[in-house]
Amino acid sequence: MSRQPKDRRDNHRFLLVIATISVVIIYAIRLFYLQILSPNYKARAEGNAFYHKPVYPSRGVIYDRNGELLVYNEPAYDLIVITKEVGDFDTLALCRTLDVELDYVRKRFQDIRDRRLNPGYSPYVPQLLLAQLNPREAGRFQEQLFKYPGFSIRPRTIRQYKYHGAAHVLGYLSEADMRDLEGDSSLIAGDYVGRSGVERQYEKILRGDKGTEILLRDARGRIKGRFSDGKYDSPAVPGRDLTLSIDSRLQSLGERLMQGKRGAVVMIEPETGEVLCLVSAPSYDPVLLAGKDRGKNHRILEQDQNKPLYARAIQATYPPGSTFKPAQGAIFLQEGVITPTVAFSCHHGFPPLNNRPACHSHSSPVSLIPALATSCNAYFCWGLRAMLDNRGYYPSVQEALEHWKKRIVELGFGYKLGLDLPGERRGYIPNSKVYDKAYKERWNSSTVISISIGQGEILATPLQIANLGAAIANRGRYRRPHVVKSIQGMPIDTAYTNWQDSGISSVNMEYIVAGMAQAVVGGTCYAANFAPGEIEVCGKTGTAENPHGKDHSAFLGFAPRNHPKVVVAVYVENGGFGAYFGVPIGRVMMEYYLRDGKLSPEGEAIANRMSNSAIHYSSVF
Repeated sequence: MSRQPKDRRDNHRFLLVIATISVVIIYAIRLFYLQILSPNYKARAEGNAFYHKPVYPSRGVIYDRNGELLVYNEPAYDLIVITKEVGDFDTLALCRTLDVELDYVRKRFQDIRDRRLNPGYSPYVPQLLLAQLNPREAGRFQEQLFKYPGFSIRPRTIRQYKYHGAAHVLGYLSEADMRDLEGDSSLIAGDYVGRSGVERQYEKILRGDKGTEILLRDARGRIKGRFSDGKYDSPAVPGRDLTLSIDSRLQSLGERLMQGKRGAVVMIEPETGEVLCLVSAPSYDPVLLAGKDRGKNHRILEQDQNKPLYARAIQATYPPGSTFKPAQGAIFLQEGVITPTVAFSCHHGFPPLNNRPACHSHSSPVSLIPALATSCNAYFCWGLRAMLDNRGYYPSVQEALEHWKKRIVELGFGYKLGLDLPGERRGYIPNSKVYDKAYKERWNSSTVISISIGQGEILATPLQIANLGAAIANRGRYRRPHVVKSIQGMPIDTAYTNWQDSGISSVNMEYIVAGMAQAVVGGTCYAANFAPGEIEVCGKTGTAENPHGKDHSAFLGFAPRNHPKVVVAVYVENGGFGAYFGVPIGRVMMEYYLRDGKLSPEGEAIANRMSNSAIHYSSVF
């Protein structure tokens, strides 16, 4: 009886020993895995022993097509702080020295210590407190550095602008946010990235690759010096330079002509697809969004009712109005629903619908070429009727409209063209389902007749209108528009060098060219004829109806007629008839480009008149 308690105690001791040995073995195995097999442990261990200090590369600079420097780098300085070493200091004196608000400095210290916002925070590692100090500010602080233990100045560069235009093309930089940091492992808190324009589109090319200095840390994370005298450091790789297709002088002229107006001017070299100017009005000086005042200035621009941050050339979608008629004429010819010589009647409007839409006075009946020259609404209504309502061509109006839409899309409408800038809008071309839903599948050409003249549901960007001009100028094909002409040390994307087929034959395009040439010689845009007998200009006016106010003024043109060198599209919101603003602005732009930066006295007078002509806008859009 006395042996049982002892045996029980022996069993308990045995089990305890076994359990202890098991725990030790498990911990040993786990420790072996962590230290020998686990890459994460090794990385953390190295992270505790080493501090990888980034070495920032110089960002690529930007030139225009003529080699003029537009954007470059300027020395700037960051204020760095090691929070563990910060002693008592006069915060107000710091703010006065650096011209910053006290609340901002306090918030920066809070953000630095917030591991959600700054995941790599260590009180022993340098942290960015204030970015982009100019040399004067940094110099003032350096003189008083002895008053601020734990603070230091780190040199870097910021963007500076020799050219003060083309803000929507060039873009701007801002500090990387959490989304940027999560999406790009090469970024750290305090880095700057492109936010718009080519700065954003070509961010990684312009940015280059950071270098690294490997510094030793002690057990408390304090920097003790360089590891192996820099043997394992890696140098920074500078960003690549960009040469834009933009002509900065032409861009400046376009911005001057669009002063006091809303709208856009787009010019393209048709042979290459290179964008010569991309004016969105109103705009702003890109310098405003560089340096430490960027945030304040951005808020001011955001609150401006004229929306200067809005890149109208690629983001605004407008009814193209009569600039759409050349596309319609080309499609009707290609579909075989009209011939170049067939004539339709016009009695100040489209006769089957009681002269709606209305039309201005001209001879009747008219065939294609004079219809383009006089911008006859009725002619293109007849053409749409012939394509949609004649069951000899397509078995249903739905199928006919789908074929029409396919043709329009091939001409560059309804979808993004793929310009190498962020933010491009697609415009809008309706399909048959839209009308089936709206009219319960009971509709025909009369129901949607306004689309024949670029009104109704049709929406296009100024870039798309200009691209149509390029397709016509090239007699049926175009290269995708782009704003970067070349990249240092590498080719541009073949998407911008390959030809796109518009689906319209060169033979049919010649009739469209003839109509646009006639429009300049003796039609609606005769004022674009800046060099009679010397340079043959082709053009098309547009007066787009606007239900919210005065009509929009538009113009599409190219020159010379044969071997064209330039295409221009102008769109002025609430500008009235195309001849009021669209034609004179387009005329001056073409003359300036084709005459190597010179204007005739008449051209200069028109330029002065346009730049001094402002439109009063009572609402935002």
